[in-house]
Amino acid sequence: MKSKASIKSHPIHPILVGFPIAFFTGTLAAHVAGWYLNKPVCLEIARHLNLAGVIMAVITAIPGLIDYIYTVPPKSSGKKRAAQHGMMNTTVLILFLIAWLLRKEETANPVILLALELAGVALMMVAGWMGGTLVHRNQIGVDQRYANAGKWNEQYFDRVSGQIEVARSEELKINAMKLLHIRNKRIVLARTEEGFYAFEDRCPHKGGSLAGGSLACGTVQCPWHGSQFLIKEGTVTAGPAQEAIETYAVEERNGKVYLKL
Repeated sequence: MKSKASIKSHPIHPILVGFPIAFFTGTLAAHVAGWYLNKPVCLEIARHLNLAGVIMAVITAIPGLIDYIYTVPPKSSGKKRAAQHGMMNTTVLILFLIAWLLRKEETANPVILLALELAGVALMMVAGWMGGTLVHRNQIGVDQRYANAGKWNEQYFDRVSGQIEVARSEELKINAMKLLHIRNKRIVLARTEEGFYAFEDRCPHKGGSLAGGSLACGTVQCPWHGSQFLIKEGTVTAGPAQEAIETYAVEERNGKVYLKL
């Protein structure tokens, strides 16, 4: 799914995550060096790195939150994983914020500081692992395109009644898809050699977004685990999905495409 917080299709969140990771890890390393070698300058470096990490963690969290709300498919395993990823990173931020506040006190206990930093770095590594899974397995922020798919196409509809116009006939090339947000539904409009079809944007296996997959010969493939569905009937042609997807009536007339809910 293409990131909602991106620059020229490059998601911002993965670009920024390296900064808090480096600063927080550097905080721990500088603190250990300063404490073990009795080097006040290293302890001062640790304090500055600590503050820099807190600031960059907050900045990095903003595009991450945007992607969580608007990019990760709802009611999916990826949504649950993204929530856990966010809560872990928030805990990391709190631990290092507490450490920075304690550093302002001259009588700060170095053992407590070290414990906070070790816990923060350890938790950050687990959160990072989950973040990597979100990108490489759930393809969050990945703008996966294929031949004739065109640019990512998405549209929101506020007022809906009966039959609604959802696209122009020439808007989509053959084997291209468009994601429609209608009320609380996510529906994919697709064009094949036989015409236009519409189906729900959710793989029944793990909730992956079918709009982020690929379409060929009237079959859509989920990008997460490879389940395939006939978009005309919604039936499963390849697992691991076991259930069919819901389809919707589509009509093309006078150069426009209409969807009936």
